[in-house]
This record gives sequence, structure tokens and C-alpha cells, in this order.
Amino acid sequence: MADDLCFFFSKDSFIIKAPKKSPLALRMVVLVFAMVCGVYICSICLKQIGIRTNPGFLNVEVIERPCPEPNIEPWETPYVHYPRPKTYSRAECKCNPVRYFAILSMQRSGSGWFETLLNNHTNISSNGEIFSVKVRRSNVSTITETLDKIYNLDWSSSASKNECTAAVGLKWMLNQAKASGIQPEQQGVMRHHEEIVEYFKTRGVSAIFLFRRNLLRRMISILANSYDRDVKPLNGTHKSHVHSPREAEILAKYKSLINTTLLIPSLKQVEDTTAKALEYFKSARHIILYYEDVVKNHTKLLDVQDFLKVPRRELKSRQVKIHKGSLLNYVENWDEVQKSLKGTHYESLLSGDY
Repeated sequence: MADDLCFFFSKDSFIIKAPKKSPLALRMVVLVFAMVCGVYICSICLKQIGIRTNPGFLNVEVIERPCPEPNIEPWETPYVHYPRPKTYSRAECKCNPVRYFAILSMQRSGSGWFETLLNNHTNISSNGEIFSVKVRRSNVSTITETLDKIYNLDWSSSASKNECTAAVGLKWMLNQAKASGIQPEQQGVMRHHEEIVEYFKTRGVSAIFLFRRNLLRRMISILANSYDRDVKPLNGTHKSHVHSPREAEILAKYKSLINTTLLIPSLKQVEDTTAKALEYFKSARHIILYYEDVVKNHTKLLDVQDFLKVPRRELKSRQVKIHKGSLLNYVENWDEVQKSLKGTHYESLLSGDY
């Protein structure tokens, strides 16, 4: 004990001082106290600014500014969409509304020509006859999955426009006509019509019906197209549609041989399919067009653009019509066909143009 004491002598006093304690312990106490205070203060601040934390991660939420309400009538609201593609960003066009549509037609009814007219519009993308591939129409699930991809702007085709597309759709055949022109094979839209109508109504899809008034011309076109597929007179290439007068002239040389026994049943079957389709889809938003009317009256294309709520444009197609003028030039057994249709309500088809 005596060794720990320090003695100091001076002239007038005698001082005894205790030894100095080590500063390390004191510093540790101060440091721990400062850390505790710092943690406490930080926790209070975090609670006040409302930042939620997960163990080991900081959850930062980015809130996008909502698109402004479009200036439309209340009934139009279900048909206005703002898709978010998974394959690209719509960028500055993300708030541009998009309408969904489907062209419902039959083979050789002018649907290919009509679709090229729509795709001539800057803001319309019609993606072709997508359900001609069987696997896509094998059941309701594959059908709806395909439709979802199209209407979400994730379907890539030559018709795909930029991110500012204002109307997107496809061409869908009510049937797949065979070479004979009869006994069509359903393409899903008629087989699963209840589910598809419900999908259209739920997703706000508008139907564009395109039919042909002259069903005899349609049958001749089917037979000629089947011949072209087998023979390929255009340098060994099959072309359902042509873009030059010379190609149209070559294909128009073929004369079809029509089975007159099956002629009237075939025409009636097409009429029945048309009537059923209109009945099935009457509860969905739709417009009905006829090929002959679109050809003769160009205001019909304005009606379609108004129906899709896109700016009016002059629409053009490069396709050239193959069968023009009188049908007797395209039917080998024309006299038999005339005899079969005389006196029936199909007689007018013998002289009808387009």
C-alpha cells in the first residue's frame, strides 16, 4: 500500500496524491454510452420518416404517376386499355389508350385485303390469322393465353407497330373451308363461342364481322385457291393474294368445276354459320361489314376507324383482285350451275359482282 502512495514535499506543505487511474476503462464506458444513444436516436428518426425495413434489406417503393382520365363517354370505359408489355416499354406512350378488336370472317371473304387496309393505318396493328396454327386453338386455355399475349402487345409479327399502337387485334376465321367449299372445320371461335364471348366482354374486345354477300364468288375463290396451292402456276409459288395485275391475270385463267349436287347445301351452310356467329356474339360490342360494301363505299372504312376510335386516315392496299367481271369466265360447268340456282333465292348470285 505504501508503494502506491506518492509523497511531495515543498517548503511549506506536505502533499499526498492517490495514483492516476487508467483512462482506457473510462473511454470504453463513454463509447458504449454514445453508441447506445446513437442507435436510439436513429430508431426514432426511422419511425418518424416512415421507412420500413426488412432484415438485411431496405424496401424502396417507386410509385408511378397514374395516367390521366381519358375524355370519353362512360360506356367506352371498358374498351379503353393501358397494356404493359413484358417484352418492351411503351415509354412516353404508356398513357396512350389502346382498343382491342378481332376480325371475325371466313376464308375468301376479303378478310386478307381488309386487314392490309387496317394495317395501313399508323396506329392499328392486326396480327393476321393467328389461330390457323392448331396448337393455339387446341383448348380454351391456349386460346385465352394467345389472346392475352396479343392484347398485352407482346405478340411479334410483321404487323406490329411501335409502342404508340392505338388498336390491336387479329383475324379469326369462323371456319376453315376445305377445297370442296363445304364441311368446314371449326377454328375454335365457334366451338368455344361461350367462353370467347365472355372473354370479349370481360376484356373489352370489339368484334368486326366481315362477310361476303355473293357466296358463289366466295366458293369459286376457294376452289381457285385450292388449285393454286396444288399446281402453283406462279413460278412454283402458292400465293393466296397477289400484288400485280400480271399475277392476277395468270391465276384468273383457271376455271373451277363446281359440284352442283352439293352447291345449294354448301351455300346454305355458310348462311347458317353466319347466322349462328351473329347470334353468339350479339351481346359483345360489334360492327357488321360486307366485302362488297367496303369495295364500293369507301365511307365504310371511315366507319371502322370511328368504331376503333382511331384518327381517320386514307387507307390503301397493294392487293390486286383476281376474279373480276362475269362469273361465267371462271366456271367450267357454268350452264349446270345456272340450272341449279335458277328459281332459288340464290339466283341473284349468278349476276352479282364482286
